[in-house]
This record gives sequence, structure tokens and C-alpha cells, in this order.
Amino acid sequence: MRTYRSYHLETPGSVDGIVPRDTPGGPPAPGPRDILVHIHAVSLNKRDLLILDGSYPLKAAPGVIPVSDGAGEVVAVGEEVTRFGIGDRVTSTYFPRWPDGRISGAMIDQPGATLPGMLAEYVRLDETAAVRVPDHLTWEEAACLPCAGVTAWNALTGAEAVLPGETVLTLGTGALALFAVQFAKTLGARVVATTSGEAKAARLKDLGADHVLNYVERPQWAAEVRELTGGRGADLVVETGGPDTIEQSVRATALYGRIALIAANSPHRHSLEISTDALASSVLTMRRIFVGSRAHFERMNRAIALHGLRPVVDRVFPFDEVHAAYRYYATGAAFGKVVIRVA
Repeated sequence: MRTYRSYHLETPGSVDGIVPRDTPGGPPAPGPRDILVHIHAVSLNKRDLLILDGSYPLKAAPGVIPVSDGAGEVVAVGEEVTRFGIGDRVTSTYFPRWPDGRISGAMIDQPGATLPGMLAEYVRLDETAAVRVPDHLTWEEAACLPCAGVTAWNALTGAEAVLPGETVLTLGTGALALFAVQFAKTLGARVVATTSGEAKAARLKDLGADHVLNYVERPQWAAEVRELTGGRGADLVVETGGPDTIEQSVRATALYGRIALIAANSPHRHSLEISTDALASSVLTMRRIFVGSRAHFERMNRAIALHGLRPVVDRVFPFDEVHAAYRYYATGAAFGKVVIRVA
């Protein structure tokens, strides 16, 4: 009898609570407007760790299949499907009910949390909850796009888009920050990045960063950002540090600059304090980013295809080493994405 394997979050709080299941009877049949996707790779995000430890804003459904980001091949389609055909290469979307416009109530439906995720050999998706993969990307690279990639793209283009010649400031070497460096350069911006060491600084410059500041050696790096920009400051800050960096980010922002505030990764993420002095230095606009819509995703993919961009993959784990992949990702040592190869 045919079976297919999937992982399920049976006991939150520990990686060991993610357990494999072999489901008999073969993969699920698609409904009228569904596509059945043979998953080839998935990638991990910060939210997957937050869901695991119970600190994510949405409570995981009992026994949910984890992970929001995955890529694979369409192997069956429902009779009413018009967007995809068998053989198409697709990825999931982070918000299946957010095609475009404002986010509204679409936030409550998320794969790997309230909906079944991608950590399975086969996944059934509504045809509106998937996008095509740029042809030049590997499966592992394609699996990196739905969360970190779309969030970075939204941060740079979703409201007041970055203009050629503007300065973009990125923080650290997480996957989202690396996407932001790549996208900013394709938009014609100058990039100032922060990191903690020379090895990472060299890799950031290889990606296109024009200047890299060591935040360990220079904890008051906002002053250096202003020096590098002739006193002006950064036109856009892609703020991924939250409470740990927001003060410096505000001080580094140009008079009429923007801050794209991403989910705070600090253990103190429930507080965000900015001094009056810092706020008095600018009339900046701060915009909270919640990944992005399917329209954001599709526009990003066109840019990726046009410029031949490739996501930065740090390490790829096999499907039977899911626990090891989670543990490695949790160390924070990765430069880029941690991927699990499914098939």
C-alpha cells in the first residue's frame, strides 16, 4: 500500500514534539479548485521557532504540519483549476487568503500554524494560495522565498518604494536582511549593513553591500551611518532587531526617512522603547510589515527572474533530519536560509 510521510507538531515546546507520520492510501486527492504539490524542499523561519515554543501570536492547531515555506511540483489538479497545470513548479504563500490590497482578516490563516504547513511529501493547496517559481532557481532556493523574501520585498517596495540613489540600512545577516541587501541593490540603492564580524562583513560586501559596520565594535553605529551619508542618514531602515536596535535605527534615519519594522526577534519583543531625543531628530515614517500578499510575491518573483537573483542558502538537511535542522537554525549561526530537502 502506498504511503506518504508528513511531520506533525504533536507536543509544542520541544523539537522532539515534531513527529513523523506515514499516511497510508497515497497522497490526498485535490478538490475542484485545489492543486496537489509534491514538495521538494522547505525552509525554516523565525516564526517556526516561535510556533514551536508557543510564543507566536497564533496558537498552532493540534497536530498541525509545521513550516510555512515550501516548493514543489504540481502533480494533480482539480477540475476547476485554471492557474496551474501538472508539472508547474510552485511555492506556497504565507497568507493564503491575501491576494492583494490590505491584509484585513487574512492574518488568521497561516500554513504551519492554523492551517497545515509544508513539511510533508505531498501538500494540497487552493490554487489561489500558490505562485510560480522563477525558472533559474533550484528547489532549495525556491523554498526560501515565501516568508523572508516577500517580507524584504514588501519592506522595500510595499509603500514608498526605494528610489535609485537612496540609502538603505540593513541589520545583521539573517535571511531577511540578506534579501533586503540584494533587492536594494537591484533597485539602485546604496546599502549600509551591520554585522558582528569580518567574515560576515566580507560576505555582505560580496552580496552588494557598499558599507558594513561592526555593531559589536561600534554599538553607537547610528552616528557612523550619518557620517557615511554626509549627515543625512538612511532613507530606509529595514529594522529586524526590534527593541535591541530600534533606538539606533531611529537615530540613523534621515529627516523624512522610513523604517520598515519587521517582527522583533529580541526576547524582549513585547516592548519597543524609543527615547524622546531620538524621535526629536527626525519626522520619519514607521511601517509595520506582515510579510506580504500574493501580489507582492509575484512582483518579487519577476524581479528575481529579471536579475537572476539567488537566495542565500546556508545549509540543507535531509528529510529525516528535521530535528537537527530546527536545532541548527535555533543557534542563530546561519548566514542565510536553513533548508530541508524533502524529495
